[in-house]
Amino acid sequence: MLQDLSFPGPPIKRIEEAWKLDKLSMKMKKMKLINAALLWWVAISIAMPSAYGSVDQSPKAVEKWFKELRHGKEKLTKLHFYLHDTVTTKNPTTVQVAQANMTSKSPTLFGETVVLDDPLTVGPEPSSKIIGHAQGIYSSVSQEGYSQIMILNLIFNYGKFNGSTLSLLGSNPIFNEYREMPILGGTGAFRLARGIATEKSYAVNVTTKNAIAEHHVLVLHY
Repeated sequence: MLQDLSFPGPPIKRIEEAWKLDKLSMKMKKMKLINAALLWWVAISIAMPSAYGSVDQSPKAVEKWFKELRHGKEKLTKLHFYLHDTVTTKNPTTVQVAQANMTSKSPTLFGETVVLDDPLTVGPEPSSKIIGHAQGIYSSVSQEGYSQIMILNLIFNYGKFNGSTLSLLGSNPIFNEYREMPILGGTGAFRLARGIATEKSYAVNVTTKNAIAEHHVLVLHY
């Protein structure tokens, strides 16, 4: 007759010891799973880009990008979206921050300076999908016609250009049908970008000063 010699003592004692060993084994398995999960999280945290969006903007990544630039090929990207400039609302996206003493008497509002954080949408409807924001400053700079100097960052937060930006600087004579503004640079997927942004008024309310502008952007980048 074979006897179980794993645990000495009576049968009940052996069952209790086996149960305790099984419980300890389960705890050890759980600890291993937790440790594995923590190691995975640390590895992912180290490997992930430090930038928001889909492009690594850490200093090492940028340096590597420049070193590999000679192998890169410039490509053309076309963008189309609508900018919503809202002045009269509970939460305006455009706010006047300065003006000259003569601004209120000027027919062109010469000297008026405004900051903006306007949403960029796929379609002209205010409820359309937001793909980014236009953040910057514009000032009325002409005493003969209504023209603005625009300093804008187009910040994209959706799609393959999520986390990338384009920088614009140029004149915006708002009563012209088409207004062309140069793209001077960018970040993320648009590093060393250059191109043209063409703006056209889509809808303007002269009473509330709220406006929607359509933008066609052609940009060369690597």
